[in-house]
Amino acid sequence: MNQYNPPRKPASLLERAGEIYDYIPAIRTGDQQGRPAESAPPENASGHVTPVTPRPVEVYDGPRVMVDRDKLREAGFIVPDGPVTGISEEFRIIKRQLLLAAKGSQKVAPVRHGERILICSAHPNEGKTFCALNLALSIAAEKDNEVLLVDADFAKPSILSSLGLEGSKGLMDALADPQLPVENCIIHTDIPGLAILPAGDQTNADTEYLASARTEQVLNRLTQNNPHRIVIFDSPPALSASPASVLATHVGQVLMVVKADETTESALRDALSLMGGCEHIQLLLNGTKFSPTGRRFGSYYGYGE
Repeated sequence: MNQYNPPRKPASLLERAGEIYDYIPAIRTGDQQGRPAESAPPENASGHVTPVTPRPVEVYDGPRVMVDRDKLREAGFIVPDGPVTGISEEFRIIKRQLLLAAKGSQKVAPVRHGERILICSAHPNEGKTFCALNLALSIAAEKDNEVLLVDADFAKPSILSSLGLEGSKGLMDALADPQLPVENCIIHTDIPGLAILPAGDQTNADTEYLASARTEQVLNRLTQNNPHRIVIFDSPPALSASPASVLATHVGQVLMVVKADETTESALRDALSLMGGCEHIQLLLNGTKFSPTGRRFGSYYGYGE
């Protein structure tokens, strides 16, 4: 009797990157660490479990700024409420894996600080900001999550300009000024579920501010009253600026963008070695000009690219 072999599922950009770059020996992923499950609620002296009262979720109802949809479309980004395209389908697959690590499931414990995701690359111009913004736009479409996109490329911030927004105070200002609440720096947009935290004023001590104890306090404030928020950091290139390696110590997941036919394996390994502060790292293959499987995401909906 012939055994039926089901057709192989087309590989995602995450899986294809892993096949091309043998990066596993260079890093330790969160799945290999056997992370313990979340601790159980505490017991009182009588042995009864003390219920934990959840904090009320803060709901923002203030002013919102308009995002330039035409600017998004012209630059090739996902357009909210736009047609399903190949790029939007790719990021749907990418975000599922990241959200699973952040929230966990019945079989998998959540990654510690998995709601904080760092998007990085080895060198400039490899597509990290393009991927960070598209990932944020994709997660913003979720029904049970919202996303805060942090421009952490302090020397060359570009998130606001990509969205057609004006500059304002940001993360570095909140780190430098203990009297400035980081919540006051957040820009809420008219795209449901999407908020932006600008980079802030430039400083020659950005790495030192990030390495201070205050940074963890500031980052905790971003999610302490909003368990549904995912925080995405658009980082500087790892081999070009030192803040990337420090940011990696504050997040639960790193998504390393590698550009097809350009990012060398040696550069990737050097970049990954600097991300040692985070144990859960995945690769994202960017700039592919063809698919070995012949897959074209989006064509199922009639919008193939």
